[in-house]
Amino acid sequence: MGGFFGVVSKTEAIGDVFFGTDYHSHLGTRRAGIAAYDEEIGLQREIHNIQNSPFRTKFEHTFDEMKGKSVIGCISDYDPQPLLIRSNLGMYAICVIGIINNSDALIKQYLSFSGGHFGAMTGGAVNSTELVAALINQKSNFVEGIRFAQKEIDGTASILILCHGGKLLAARDKVGRLPVFIGKREDGYCVSFESFAYKKLGYEDEKELGPGEIVEITADGVTQLSKPGKKMKICSFLWSYYGYPTSTYEGINVEVMRYRNGQIMAQHDKQVKNAENIDYVGGVPDSGTPHAIGYANESKIPFARAFIKYTPTWSRSFTPTRQTERNKVAKMKQIPVHELIKDKNLLFVDDSIVRGTQLKETVDFLYNNGANAVHMRSACPPIMYSCKFLNFSRANNEMELIARRIIVELEGEEGLKYIDEYSDSSTERGKSLRKAICEKFNFASLEFQSLEGIVKAIGLDECQLCTYCWNGKE
Repeated sequence: MGGFFGVVSKTEAIGDVFFGTDYHSHLGTRRAGIAAYDEEIGLQREIHNIQNSPFRTKFEHTFDEMKGKSVIGCISDYDPQPLLIRSNLGMYAICVIGIINNSDALIKQYLSFSGGHFGAMTGGAVNSTELVAALINQKSNFVEGIRFAQKEIDGTASILILCHGGKLLAARDKVGRLPVFIGKREDGYCVSFESFAYKKLGYEDEKELGPGEIVEITADGVTQLSKPGKKMKICSFLWSYYGYPTSTYEGINVEVMRYRNGQIMAQHDKQVKNAENIDYVGGVPDSGTPHAIGYANESKIPFARAFIKYTPTWSRSFTPTRQTERNKVAKMKQIPVHELIKDKNLLFVDDSIVRGTQLKETVDFLYNNGANAVHMRSACPPIMYSCKFLNFSRANNEMELIARRIIVELEGEEGLKYIDEYSDSSTERGKSLRKAICEKFNFASLEFQSLEGIVKAIGLDECQLCTYCWNGKE
């Protein structure tokens, strides 16, 4: 995944972008970069690998080595960026958030007529940000170029450009799967993925870009260059998982949505008389915790943290690229509170159940520490399809998805024709899916939030939400 933050100001902007970019570290921990424009120096750029140390430690010296009143920063889990580009549109720095599924076809098409080239990485891969820049450069101005790039890209691309001269151009992806915010302060403006990032720096909300909207930002104001489209498909996972708790998207706060989501799950369990005689409700930390608080508040069952994650020295477990490393990091972080586990009937809410590997180790860990029963709830519906619009914790093969794998084990490939039934807990297929996962992972009971429930918790019309990973509908 990734996130970006930019500032154009009447005063020095390196400090704001340093802290603003750092506030996007929850979105990725592999690469980070800053680009700045100064009237005397011109464009400057610095990129670091941040896999083994946080953004702050790699860029603290930036205050001494770079300067500018127009600055952009980016956190990325994949390609190094921002890139500096010299083209027919002039010199500029660019960073991109999203994914390009048809990159090979676009590269082949570009090379077939341009006579140009791309810098290749190990294995021949091309930096996707460089590819986006190449698409933009095929047109005579940035607006036409950005529109062209987003039209040609199969996937998602939100774009932030720092032009030579100091102005910023920001474009939200064409159907608004990801957010882009503009903040205002007396000395200038900022652009950000996360709204809380600029509020901590004294900026106030100016606007949230609409799907496909393009704006030009200077220290004196924001100019709309391309109006937003009517179709929006913002990612539902922003609220259920990877959005930061203090963030608000389309007017809906993440933490509040998660409380509401837990309440809806508790109401369903009460209605069907599921998981009774529970001693404590807890979340699989950290992102499952607010869903669990909502569940506990509604069910009147005490909330408790039966185990704590040791986070001072361990990174988030989703960040290592190898699954074995992710599992080991997740296991090492779990520290039990024996008094809250031994002989207790526990119900945990996780933000989602994707592959299930880490969750099984968590449940085994709880039983090994004396739990009487462990019930599990997923704060979103069964994940049946690998996301093809974002690259955040994606499954490389759909058979890695536990729900889909269980369906094939139960019924073979034929069962994939009945995914809607398997997602629904009221059907026989739905019940068999949950029973099979319980047996595999030793859950006392299992339930998933329904699609209707999570849509209600978010509060937007379903037609405005991307729910592809759950129902396969684009």
